[in-house]
Amino acid sequence: MALIDKIGGVKVEAHRPWPRVVVNEAGWGALIAKLSAGDLTLLGLWGEPNAVHMAVLDEETAEIAVATIECAQGSFPSVGALHRPAIRFERALRDLYGLIPEGLPDPRPWLDHGRWGVRHPLGDREDREEKPPLYAFLPAEGESLHQIPVGPVHAGIIEPGHFRFTANGETVVRLEERLGYVHKGIESLMIGAPLDKAARIAGRTSGDSTVTYALAFARAVEAALKIEAPARATYLRALMAELERLANHFGDIGAICNDASFALMLAQCGILRERTLRAADACFGHRLMMDRIVPGGVAHDLSAEGAATLRALLHELRRVFPRLVELYDNTASLQDRTAASGVVRPELARQFGAGGFVGRASGRAFDARKRPGYPPYDQLKFDVVQLDAGDVNARVWVRIREVDQSLNLIEQILRHMPAGPIRIEAGAEARSGEGMALVEGFRGDVLAWVRIESGRVARCHLLDPSWLHWPLLEAAIEGNIVADFPLINKSFNCSYSGHDL
Repeated sequence: MALIDKIGGVKVEAHRPWPRVVVNEAGWGALIAKLSAGDLTLLGLWGEPNAVHMAVLDEETAEIAVATIECAQGSFPSVGALHRPAIRFERALRDLYGLIPEGLPDPRPWLDHGRWGVRHPLGDREDREEKPPLYAFLPAEGESLHQIPVGPVHAGIIEPGHFRFTANGETVVRLEERLGYVHKGIESLMIGAPLDKAARIAGRTSGDSTVTYALAFARAVEAALKIEAPARATYLRALMAELERLANHFGDIGAICNDASFALMLAQCGILRERTLRAADACFGHRLMMDRIVPGGVAHDLSAEGAATLRALLHELRRVFPRLVELYDNTASLQDRTAASGVVRPELARQFGAGGFVGRASGRAFDARKRPGYPPYDQLKFDVVQLDAGDVNARVWVRIREVDQSLNLIEQILRHMPAGPIRIEAGAEARSGEGMALVEGFRGDVLAWVRIESGRVARCHLLDPSWLHWPLLEAAIEGNIVADFPLINKSFNCSYSGHDL
């Protein structure tokens, strides 16, 4: 039986490529039970002023569906009451829309820090008349416990986030995060925006994943409008995505080693990252390839000189990177810090639907490029790297092996790049529809959902994998020493900006 038939409800015909159904409370409760039992995986949970949407995945069949419950009375049954990965989604949804998740075990605000002039800015807006009480962190019980507050301003040039440690001596008993400091109002900015402006906004959700977000938004728009990008454009998109993956993996590997007091790897990986970014600039006119992927295709073609630049880059990376891998593998002081540190148990990774290197290092071999898949990856050969240890070392090795896979993919893309146009006009001026896309970024799967009315964005939701990775970081640090937090945190490299929207 297909996933859509298992859910039931009233199908929304305008939603593509995966079905969306409107369910009643009984159907919503049945979905929650399947999530709680591990039969389905939560991909995302987002809202509108009078409705809540939930995207789910059947991992056995790779089927995806979206369920919608209408909130005529301003409330809905909480998913987080039985399925804990949904709690932060529902806290944010309550802040933004004012919808009440009935039974939510943690009703504290999440994105709303009391600094906005209004409450529920995307729902029934209310003027804020008084400041809310101080945020109440969760307690921990035991003898000789003390708290260590860190952030939101940090010693390095990184995004703001607050971490509240409860420790017994040097051992962490509880970590609790407080995020939302870089909330930009992405969903509000999207409402009413023309597609070209919305595409630029999407690409700025999290700067280190600008290609991924632009690709997810473009594919969602194309699904909504029933158009397809030209074949050459799909190959160019994949080329940009793999270059983005390489640059970020090089940066992460070096930074993790630096947090283990091995600065040589930081310097050498930094050189490889810089060369990758310079090659991207030479090929596409922008180091991060921002605004190069647009609905209908791409905005910049690859010249013969650009292809030659990439082949030279591949040669250099294949010459240098294996030496760095050998250095990492044979440095005992590094292994002593990374092995068995910050473990994410496989069952927890599965429960939270962890993607990217976090999930794949803990036995969840999900990669949106493979399943459900999208062009041109269905025509390219690559392996999904999977390990089971779930520690910092495993997350490093997943990155290392994904570098090899990306090098092979870039080589295949250059070899099989088709000729032809790079963009078709969306022709969206008088068109409407709903579309969704799931795209694999360097952190994991990014979801984009969009509703288009008369050629403009009526609603758009973008979901970073960090929403489901940040809670796993809290679990991974328990029992480790405080001094290992920077190392474990960097091995996750969750996005603040992508999370905070």
